[in-house]
Amino acid sequence: MNTWEPGAAGVLQLPSGRLIRGRGLRRAPPPGPDPDFAVYLLGRAPASVEWEQRWVRWPDFWLPTNEDEAMDALREAWLRAEYQRVEIACWGGRGRTGTALACIAVLDGVPARQAVSFIREHYHPRAVETPWQRRYVTRRHWEGAGEGRGG
Repeated sequence: MNTWEPGAAGVLQLPSGRLIRGRGLRRAPPPGPDPDFAVYLLGRAPASVEWEQRWVRWPDFWLPTNEDEAMDALREAWLRAEYQRVEIACWGGRGRTGTALACIAVLDGVPARQAVSFIREHYHPRAVETPWQRRYVTRRHWEGAGEGRGG
């Protein structure tokens, strides 16, 4: 099993014990191993990397342009985080990344209305930057989307 070290820079521990690293791409990656899989939340295609990645078109301060694609990518990230080093990243590492991490927390069983607070407490105090990003997290379509969790 290749997962992150708990407490490492940007690493969020979900209630299930899964570890996912969030970060801003404008800064150098933290020291340590590379991810095995990443979801990049950007308005344009990310630079190529040596690990497997998925790009979700997601303009800064907004929402993903394709919600089904975003949900699929975040569900894959949640599933892989059980046994791989998974990274979620946007340019700054707070708004889009925080929103995505909050959605993943819902997949992991955190009630949707508590997910933003959970991410702000355990990842970054200013994560999920806009009212529409907060509303996106609380939509019921995330609930129950994990394997027997949520709802």
